[in-house]
Amino acid sequence: MSKGHSIFLFLTFFLILLMSSAYSSERSEGSRVFGIVQKMESALNEMQDYTCEVEQFFYQNGVEDQSYRFKFYFKRKKRIRVDFSHPYSSLTIFYSDGDKEATVMPFRFMPTVKFRFSIDNPMIKTLAGQRIDQTDMGYFVDFMSKNLKRIKQGEDEFYEDGEQVKFLFWAKDYIEEKSNEKYRISISKKHWLPIRIERYSLEDRLLEKTGIKNYIINTHLEDKLFNP
Repeated sequence: MSKGHSIFLFLTFFLILLMSSAYSSERSEGSRVFGIVQKMESALNEMQDYTCEVEQFFYQNGVEDQSYRFKFYFKRKKRIRVDFSHPYSSLTIFYSDGDKEATVMPFRFMPTVKFRFSIDNPMIKTLAGQRIDQTDMGYFVDFMSKNLKRIKQGEDEFYEDGEQVKFLFWAKDYIEEKSNEKYRISISKKHWLPIRIERYSLEDRLLEKTGIKNYIINTHLEDKLFNP
């Protein structure tokens, strides 16, 4: 075998090793996140209802622009109630799965005053354009599962301790599914639900930050709580 041929074989073998290592790393990262999503799906399957407290921040050019605080109620078959505390101190929105409209009660102390709006009406979407039927944890977990299958994940950023798991996740935007974005997500091991979600552009510009706390699960929420 000639010296030139030996060098060619060595370089080929070296490139194969590099590609294999990169592929294994990518698979490892995707597999770890996929395992977390499976645990989240299992937790949701056991969940009949839940409440949680949410604080959302929206950013313009990397600077905090607006914020919202609310309590979120969910009951299986996708019945949703959102009680705002900031900036609207007494606004409540009701939604039931399959409806094309949501009910808005601007003043909880005046329950007879209420209005119906299309779920596509910008007045009841988030600043990012998220509809009320895209706000529950089932939608978010489906979003993660779908994007893991179709979007190549980027660099490895994964941390785990006894209480939570943190990782970086690549996905299409959850509104129109057109542009690629990055999500830095923290999952509580107590309930296998997110406690922090940060949304970034591919250029690492912070777009949105959501903190979620005080999950209360399977307390048999009454139907009347979801009836406007």
